[in-house]
Amino acid sequence: MDAFCGSRFWDPNISVHTDNPDLTPCFQNTILAWIPSIYLWAVLPFYFLYLKRHKRGYIVLSMLSRFKTILGVLLWCVCWADLFFSFHELLQSKTPPPVYFVTPLIVGITMVLATLLIQYERLRGVQSSGVLIIFWFLSVLCALGPFRSKIIAPRDQGQIKDRFRFTTFYSYFALILIELILSCFKENPPFFSPVNSDPNPCPELNSGFLSRLTFWWFTSMAILGYKRPLEDKDLWSLNEEDTSKVIVQQLHKEWDKQKDGWKQKEDVAYMKTSNHVMNHIGDSPEEAEVLISDKKRRKEPSFLKALLKTFGPYFLIGSFYKLIQDLLSFVNPQLLSVLIGFIKNKDAPSWWGFLIAALMFFSAVLQTIILHQHFQYCFVTGMRLRTGIIGMIYRKSLVITNSAKRSSTVGEIVNLMSVDAQRFMDLLTFLNMLWSAPLQIFLALYFLWQALGPSVLAGVAVMVLLIPVNAAIAIKTRAFQVEQMKYKDSRIKLMNEILSGIKVLKLYAWEPSFEDKVLEIRKNELRVLKKAAYLNSLSTFAWISAPFLVALTTFAVYVNVDETNILDAEKAFVSLSLFNILRFPLNMLPQVISNIAQTSVSLKRIQHFLSHDELDPDCVETKVVSPGYAITVTNGTFSWAKELKPALKDINLLVPSGSLLAVVGHVGCGKSSLVSALLGEMEKLEGQVAVKGSVAYVPQQAWIQNATLKDNILFGQPSNEQKYQNVLEACALKTDLEVLPGGDHTEIGEKGINLSGGQRQRVSLARAVFSEADVYLLDDPLSAVDSHVAKHIFDKVIGPEGALKEKTRVLVTHGITFLPQVDHIVVIVDGKVSEMGSYQELLKQNGAFAEFLRNYAPDDTEEDELTMLEDEEVLLAEDTLSNHTDLADNEPVTNEVRKQFLRQFSVISSEGECPNKKSTRRRVCERKSAETPLVKNLPEKLIQAETIETGTVKLSVFWQYMKAVGLMTSFFICFLYGCQNAAAIGANVWLSDWTNEPVINGTQRNTSMRVGVYAALGLLQGLLVLISSFTLAMGGINAARTLHAALLHNKFRTPQSFFDTTPTGRIINRFSKDIFVIDEVIPPTILMFLGTFFTSVSTMIVIISSTPLFAVVIIPLAVGYFFVQRFYVATSRQLKRLESVSRSPIYSHFSETITGASVIRAYGREGSFIHMNDKQVDENQKSYFPGIISNRWLGIRVEFIGNCVVLFAALFAVLGKNSLNAGLVGLSVSYALQVTMSLNWMVRMTSDLETNIVAVERVKEYSETETEAPWIIEDKRPPDDWPAEGEVEFANYSVRYRKGLDLVLKGLSLRVKGGEKIGIVGRTGAGKSSMTLCLFRILEAVKGEIKIDGVRISDIGLHDLRSKITIIPQDPVLFSGTLRMNLDPFNKYSEDEIWKALELSHLKRFVSSQPAMLEYECSEGGENLSVGQRQLVCLARALLRKTRILVLDEATAAIDLETDDLIQMTIRTQFEDCTVLTIAHRLNTIMDYTRILVLDKGTIAEFDAPSSLIASRGVFYGMAKDAGLA
Repeated sequence: MDAFCGSRFWDPNISVHTDNPDLTPCFQNTILAWIPSIYLWAVLPFYFLYLKRHKRGYIVLSMLSRFKTILGVLLWCVCWADLFFSFHELLQSKTPPPVYFVTPLIVGITMVLATLLIQYERLRGVQSSGVLIIFWFLSVLCALGPFRSKIIAPRDQGQIKDRFRFTTFYSYFALILIELILSCFKENPPFFSPVNSDPNPCPELNSGFLSRLTFWWFTSMAILGYKRPLEDKDLWSLNEEDTSKVIVQQLHKEWDKQKDGWKQKEDVAYMKTSNHVMNHIGDSPEEAEVLISDKKRRKEPSFLKALLKTFGPYFLIGSFYKLIQDLLSFVNPQLLSVLIGFIKNKDAPSWWGFLIAALMFFSAVLQTIILHQHFQYCFVTGMRLRTGIIGMIYRKSLVITNSAKRSSTVGEIVNLMSVDAQRFMDLLTFLNMLWSAPLQIFLALYFLWQALGPSVLAGVAVMVLLIPVNAAIAIKTRAFQVEQMKYKDSRIKLMNEILSGIKVLKLYAWEPSFEDKVLEIRKNELRVLKKAAYLNSLSTFAWISAPFLVALTTFAVYVNVDETNILDAEKAFVSLSLFNILRFPLNMLPQVISNIAQTSVSLKRIQHFLSHDELDPDCVETKVVSPGYAITVTNGTFSWAKELKPALKDINLLVPSGSLLAVVGHVGCGKSSLVSALLGEMEKLEGQVAVKGSVAYVPQQAWIQNATLKDNILFGQPSNEQKYQNVLEACALKTDLEVLPGGDHTEIGEKGINLSGGQRQRVSLARAVFSEADVYLLDDPLSAVDSHVAKHIFDKVIGPEGALKEKTRVLVTHGITFLPQVDHIVVIVDGKVSEMGSYQELLKQNGAFAEFLRNYAPDDTEEDELTMLEDEEVLLAEDTLSNHTDLADNEPVTNEVRKQFLRQFSVISSEGECPNKKSTRRRVCERKSAETPLVKNLPEKLIQAETIETGTVKLSVFWQYMKAVGLMTSFFICFLYGCQNAAAIGANVWLSDWTNEPVINGTQRNTSMRVGVYAALGLLQGLLVLISSFTLAMGGINAARTLHAALLHNKFRTPQSFFDTTPTGRIINRFSKDIFVIDEVIPPTILMFLGTFFTSVSTMIVIISSTPLFAVVIIPLAVGYFFVQRFYVATSRQLKRLESVSRSPIYSHFSETITGASVIRAYGREGSFIHMNDKQVDENQKSYFPGIISNRWLGIRVEFIGNCVVLFAALFAVLGKNSLNAGLVGLSVSYALQVTMSLNWMVRMTSDLETNIVAVERVKEYSETETEAPWIIEDKRPPDDWPAEGEVEFANYSVRYRKGLDLVLKGLSLRVKGGEKIGIVGRTGAGKSSMTLCLFRILEAVKGEIKIDGVRISDIGLHDLRSKITIIPQDPVLFSGTLRMNLDPFNKYSEDEIWKALELSHLKRFVSSQPAMLEYECSEGGENLSVGQRQLVCLARALLRKTRILVLDEATAAIDLETDDLIQMTIRTQFEDCTVLTIAHRLNTIMDYTRILVLDKGTIAEFDAPSSLIASRGVFYGMAKDAGLA
């Protein structure tokens, strides 16, 4: 080198051991000048390939680009000027050394290259080039040394040698500096790039290189989110390459390749085996067949390979970053050791220290930037993976055969989408740990070995021993989780039932018994939680104490193995920082491995689902059909699955175009199968099927989407108003639209919940009629509607005069009425066509058809009458139900039906109802009110929309939670945390003091005492950790217990009106979601928060105490931190809410699609449904993507603050070098190196805490709603035998349902003597049920009073009142539990009494025939008993209680006449001497009562004996006449 330069290459005396360092000219001219060139040439081939493949259109030549190019050319000129100057010197016969030729040549060529690159990038549409920015940056960096030298040298020598090169260098320096500055600006977006029609494109695409490195482009959203809560419209569109369309397409291509490759192998295998069978005639061929199919079943095409090919390359970029970051993480401990050495060496020049501090800062910043790039790649891959998997599963579910569909339920498939795809996403974040963790462990051990020798192994042994401990704890915790889930489920199930039957509980005064049941389950649940908490505090203890224990054993072994082993600051603190690096990979590795195990299960499940058989699209021929016919089937044999036996055999069918064909036969003979076969839904085993033209299909079970009624009918067709109105008219939907609250814009709940069965069927039919297809396949569309509607539809739509008279129609039917009007009839018996022909022909043949007619015809007429009657009644209920305008109506039927409906509605919406999810319910309301004036006349909105939390959480909520934990406990916990950090600081200060112990004769004194104290302090810290996390867990469980108990207590004492106006789902949500958060989410979050908070504080304390100057910097850093934290928390919390709101529609749309797959296929709408699904996934990812970025944004900013802490800690240590000892510097810098992590987590925990603490507020809100009157008033208790007479008196009594509603009873006054039987009749809404509710004080009086036996009922406790009156409610409510519990929840009665009551209520035979007798388990809502039996159970309850007053709310339509007579009979005999008040719907039951009360609009119209009422020919007479009794 020396010869090459003509001078020394490296001279330590000039460069290192001096207070004023400089580099030799040779070093400057070679190494420094070449570094940028080497970099650019090394990167070029890769970058060139990248640019070749990625073109975004070219960028028009701008001023910026011109300037950059001109400067590049100038630079080239400057460099070559040097070269020519050297030649000039040669001619002058001075021989310059070779370096003066080589370097300008190389640099000049590099500059030309850079200039060309600027232009090439412009043509490829690169707006901001990272490669060139780094190149210019390196050039400036490398020119700084020579820049300084060229200033110093003349000053020392007094003159400038070599003026020409001096001038060219300064022009060169100025030019590259300007180039660097210019390259930081970005160019305009490219021309001719695909037009971005996005209203709100993601700024990432057009952001500059530096902006991408630091995620600066996200700042605009962070600021917006801070100013106001973000909404959907603020979210950016996804980048093209992240959208479902692109990703699923790529994945699908790879998967198809896998499948094709697998198919070829499969075919080869099959060939081989079949040959083998031919040769060995002895073996039975079946066996060989079995073998083949077995092999076939085992192998599936590999989904993993498809995933790797699609997402692997992108992910590998992230892995590459991770590798660099891992290597960089070991730079700082090495620098720390150099720094400590520098502090020890008192003669070292101080610029060393500054250089070390700068390097530490630089390496930390680089590490931060690279780490977050790695995470960005991982998370984006994860996000794409989820998109891809969901898209694949969705597409597959549309083409999968019926047999495959049977093998997995809808729930399971939805799970594939939600749970399994999520697992992939979670795994990807840490997948790189698989190779990175061993690498980190290996490197750390290598450096530790260098410092401490073999004694490291002792520490490693401790770490390895801790792994199985952690694993054991994890396994146990999982077991506890499962157990606790069990309790939680049973508690929620019970709560659900209680809330559904709350009215009955109130009427019977049974609340205490049920409250105890819930609390019992809750006690068990908390017991398990407590155990889990013990375990968790143990694992926290292990996690926090592990590094300490490791350090302790290592140091103890190290100093005790050999006395000459001296523990100095360098060894101690470098080892500590290495142990801290070790902690993460050691903990993560087992987790990643278990995650991989779980994900591989998910992978298998997804792969299995994607490998299912698909429907053969060419199974039904649609082009060629024999002329004159629309449908032909020849020798068709079909089955539901290849393995099953055929459902249809030898079908031959010719349907002429435009004819109406009826298909009849007994239940299960294969009528629907025939329709499915024509649709191509069945496996065609042999034969041909042809269907000409497009098809419309009406399934037996109508399939309704969760969309507006109009959308359901249009089904994606363009709207045509005239045609649409005709269709509505023909399908008899006009009248229904009038009663729906939003007309045809009414949002229909999932599965068509707010339509009656008949309405659903008609909508389904309307969809078919509107679609204008050529062939109509109608699978029994008339069964769900009543007979007059059926007639209307047949005449107007299906029949010879209907809307479809030109089309080919295949009608499956059970009704016989319409058969004479059809063209052809096909009779199917056991999957074969037994006969076909017209009605007359078939009657003559006297075959199967004639018999079918005989079977069905005679009862048909009566049945029709009956069904008409019942349908009418049900319809009535349905109408009132769908008509929200008459909610003030109090008639029990409609009220109960409506409540059921609203409940189910709220159950749907309860999915979307954590604090951060808007309820679907609300969505529906908003949409409706926008479109319909109809809703206006609602008497105050029935269901209040739920408030959604936005903005920051009030401090009062934290205060409430602290009170729930216990104030003493709360402060004690904080105190413990303080102590534990003090102990940790103490241990480390002691260590730093130990390392400063003077060395005498090559050994240190008092080592055993040093080790002892260090151990004591460390173990004290561990103990305090254990106690504090323990106390915190206990406090958390206490809070959970208190908050739940208060909520439960209040809900049992809330007046009925609250339950009428609040969907059950919303209350259940408080009991499930919010209590879950309080139980299991808040305590660990607080634990993490306190941990990180105290760690950060103690770091600051340590640094300040060792270098007090640091206090100056703390303020600006803290302010910066605070701002970043507020911006982040506000934005990320709202993004999380948006993400969870947009997640549920994906799954609900999916389950809807699976159930309606055959309809979607029949109408050929797969494409648009796939598009809808993609759109929903993209919507969800739109809020997920900024969520990821917000974490990156935060990480880079917070870690930068952490890196500043490192910088200043090191800087001030260098400045105060003379007053500090090495131990303290080691302590303060090693603390600073850890702080980044805890600062980062502290912000995240704050965010989580603020998101979750809302649960406390929500639970609080519902535990403080107003309560009803006290259950028992001690000094006002009525005597035990009250009411002895059973005399009831209403005095001027008025009542309303809720504030703001009209009176339902107006000034009633009447007296009922003891033992009278009173019938109460009146129109719907006359106030009949209200009267009974008033007796029980479910409704409280507005004015007036009720007296029973002279006691005012408003004076006594509710339970005293309610337990003395008995009611048989209108709809029987049973709870899940034993029959005995349903009759006698308080265990007041003996076995004999219960059996007696059962005998009288005609249930004895049924109960004694059950093996469990009284312990017979009733399922939820008593589903496993018939309605009649349930009604009898209610009767048995009444017989058990046997009070003087019985209220009978007569069941209307739910009950058969037989049971009704039984009840009436029992009441007449058993309650002879009691006062009976009956609300009657069937007048014949009350004609023999003492008196009859006729109510009209809340007042008494007539009140007298039935005979005199009929004689007086008033209101009652008219009613009796209608009923045919007068």
